[in-house]
Amino acid sequence: MALHPQIQQVLKAMADAKLQPIEAMTPEAARAQMEAVAKARNQNPTEVGRIEERRIPGAPGGIRLRLYWPPSPAPKAAIVYFHGGGHVIGSLDTHDSVARNLCAGTGTLVVSVDYRMGPEHRFPAAVEDSVAALRWTHDNAASLGIDADRLAVSGDSAGGNLAAVLAIMARDAGGPRLRLQVLVYPVADFTFVGASYGRYAEGYGVLTKAAMAWFRGHYLNSAADADDWRASPLKAANLAGVAPAFIVTAECDVLHDDGIAYGAALRRAGVVVEHRDYAGMIHGFFGMAPMVDGAVDAQRDVVAALRRALLA
Repeated sequence: MALHPQIQQVLKAMADAKLQPIEAMTPEAARAQMEAVAKARNQNPTEVGRIEERRIPGAPGGIRLRLYWPPSPAPKAAIVYFHGGGHVIGSLDTHDSVARNLCAGTGTLVVSVDYRMGPEHRFPAAVEDSVAALRWTHDNAASLGIDADRLAVSGDSAGGNLAAVLAIMARDAGGPRLRLQVLVYPVADFTFVGASYGRYAEGYGVLTKAAMAWFRGHYLNSAADADDWRASPLKAANLAGVAPAFIVTAECDVLHDDGIAYGAALRRAGVVVEHRDYAGMIHGFFGMAPMVDGAVDAQRDVVAALRRALLA
């Protein structure tokens, strides 16, 4: 299917703004570009009850969290959220609008995690920080005013990768029990085997096949890491017993087939999976609400899935 007309407009705006290819930049420059784009888009942020910064034990210097509280009543549940950006770029600020919308839409606490990234902190630093954030949320449920049994993990792209990995780790550790894993166009396999890597290699936004290779080179220590399931959850030997999944894919995305393949693997393992594929959308569309109708629809669908899982 052709690109959605609104996405065509987005791509034209990107071209007019002369955004540089990720793979042509240094990590510092790529981070600055993503921050600037996100700031320009987030002009009318959704109101939430309050926002609180925390620093929890974990990495040297601690792990920074941003807690989004709904207006009222007090939240019963929490969503631990991991931002996208290839494990190299992105931040709490670039995904502020998504965190706000999830908080307001679900009426739950959203814990957004500022995990360490490559190349300064390579794999598995991001995984370690993400695990620590999930455990902290669970262990501090009483003081946060939430039910420790009403937790979900969610993330987009690299964040979807981390959410999927955490669901496996939570199963292996016997907890925390997760009611849902929301995976928005996740990186499932760093060996780049999906046909969508060829079909949408370039011309469909900033995430090209070359950009994915750039991310991999800055995140992983070596090619061997791509075979570690903590980097490529599709390579996990057994997925049985992990949390139910809600998977979002964009049709015109190099990562499209990663989401499809991971959903199929979960189903084969007996895991309940709900999958939504958004026609004519590109990688990154989820954060383009409200200017892209598909993003509004996808966020609404994710909110509905989270409410069913966490508040029923």
